[in-house]
Amino acid sequence: MSIHFPHRFRPVWRLVVLALLMVPALCPAFQANPQATDAGAGRGRILLVLPFDNNSGQPSLEWIREGASQILGSRFLSAGFAPLSRADRLYALDHLGLPAGFQPSHASSLKIAQTLDADSIIVGSFRTEGSRIETEAQIISVPRLKMSEPVTAGGEMRDLVAVFDSLAWKLTKQLDPAFSVAQETFVAAGANVHLQAFEQYIRGITEPDQDERLRHLQQAVKLNPDFSEAWMALARADYAGQRYEQAAAAFAKVKTNDAESLEAGFYRGLALMFSGDYAKAETAFAGVARVLPLAPVLNNQGVAVSRQGHDGTALFRQAEGADPAAADYHFNLAVSLNRHGDKGAAQAELAQYLKARPNDSEAQQIQSAWKGASSTSTVEPLERIVRGFDAVAFRQAAVMLDQMEATRLAALPPAQRAQTLAVQARDYLSRGLLLESERLYQQAIAQDNRSQAAHAGLAEVRERTGDAAGARKEAQASLELQPTVDAYLILARLDLAANQLEQAGHNADEALKLNPNSQAAKELLRQLSAKQGATKQQTP
Repeated sequence: MSIHFPHRFRPVWRLVVLALLMVPALCPAFQANPQATDAGAGRGRILLVLPFDNNSGQPSLEWIREGASQILGSRFLSAGFAPLSRADRLYALDHLGLPAGFQPSHASSLKIAQTLDADSIIVGSFRTEGSRIETEAQIISVPRLKMSEPVTAGGEMRDLVAVFDSLAWKLTKQLDPAFSVAQETFVAAGANVHLQAFEQYIRGITEPDQDERLRHLQQAVKLNPDFSEAWMALARADYAGQRYEQAAAAFAKVKTNDAESLEAGFYRGLALMFSGDYAKAETAFAGVARVLPLAPVLNNQGVAVSRQGHDGTALFRQAEGADPAAADYHFNLAVSLNRHGDKGAAQAELAQYLKARPNDSEAQQIQSAWKGASSTSTVEPLERIVRGFDAVAFRQAAVMLDQMEATRLAALPPAQRAQTLAVQARDYLSRGLLLESERLYQQAIAQDNRSQAAHAGLAEVRERTGDAAGARKEAQASLELQPTVDAYLILARLDLAANQLEQAGHNADEALKLNPNSQAAKELLRQLSAKQGATKQQTP
């Protein structure tokens, strides 16, 4: 399978391959990546979602232009596509000599998409009618220069996120007619988004004035303390302003299942180092390295270890091995080796560094001092820090791991493939990621329709999204394959909500027969008893 990356992503592929060689087995964090199982990954799935046109006539609603792009991009990512980020789009505009606020025509949109190697462009608009918002969007196929039929979605302004979630689902069905995740699941994915917090976040990331940007982002996280994207944007702003303690605290708020969690961990490590908290910095870098041990992360972890007075030589060796062409890794290894008594190896590494950077006066003085050719005393040098997160390298490595996982899955028998997918889906469900979870459960059922775990898991997804009929159907399908506590409990909860008390009691009892210690079943019976008591009191 060929790997398809935008042109500007390709120069760092060697770092990624070397890093992957250091991974002893597929990392759990990426084994559970739903993109790993999409047969079409890398083919026709790179999307450029442009800001929507504001046809409302209300300048106060300009923030919705970028907000639409953010919501759709998030849902497309969860659906297994590869939407380009706002940073990617701004890069393309800058590369083409266009301002960040440029509103492209269809022709210039194609130019931007071609710059980023996008397969499709999403263009759209919105308007308002009283308290309602109406949206429309189309897909432009870049290779075929063809525009799809428009899709629409509308609703009350207070339900803006749900409106764009519905639009995202309709667009996804156009992009992939075989896509089977329910529309309700798309809407449920954004159900916890606080609209006012989201508005403040969008205003924050688009605001050019630094003070205003901070004000909006601080308001966003105040309104919604669990808003990872807003915490990430606030942390970036604090870091850029050299408010390192505040930045470290904000980066720590980014959830581990967020798409930017690795970047957050890396910059949290830097912020902690610049704050002088080397022990916590080491922990932060180590957390990132456990997922993808790329050279910059290993190097900085080694620096954090060294600044605590410990030996970081092993980490510097790993960093150099992952990227032997990077001169600073040779320098750092040389300094560490010399500090810990391996003088000969230190001089050899420093010589390697000076081959790449022969005009570095500090390194020249160090070399003279180590050889005893200089009587000038020098302060012991410090290892150098990598100050930038290479999101491109991490993205490439993640995609390559996804493709490795897809290859591994393809080699399994269908029943085992379904079992693996169901386990991955359960992990997503446990973290509240309903869209990702349903997609994997659907794929598991497509591989093996007799997967009891997949039907039971899909039943729980349906229950959480409010689709009682769908939840009941899947729970019953699961029970026909194998009686389980989870399936009986789903039916019991559905029966209780529908006021079918006798049937609810029966299903809860069946769950207890399978697991007499089930606290969930006992709690359901308590709720049932309370409801039956209340019903008797109301009956004359």
